[in-house]
Amino acid sequence: MQSFSERLTVNPGDRIADESQNIEEKAQQVAVDTVDVFDRLVVPTYFVIDTPDGEQKALHHVRDAEEISDVIRQARTDESGDRLWW
Repeated sequence: MQSFSERLTVNPGDRIADESQNIEEKAQQVAVDTVDVFDRLVVPTYFVIDTPDGEQKALHHVRDAEEISDVIRQARTDESGDRLWW
C-alpha cells in the first residue's frame, strides 16, 4: 500500500518538470493523450512560444495558463487568413 506522501494528487502530466530540462525536453511532455468520440486529444504539458526578443519560452499548461491565453489573444489573421502575431 502506498503511503500518504507517495500518492499523487495531480495528473502526472500536470506536474512541473525539473527546471533543468531544456525547451526541447519540455516540448516533448504530454499532459493528456486520449481518444474521445470523434478524434484523438493530445494536450502538451508545455507550450513553447517565441518571445518578442527572439527567445523561446516554455509555458506550463496549468501554471502559465493566463500567459498562454494572453498569447492566443494576440494572434490575429489578415484578409488572406494568414496568422499574424502582435
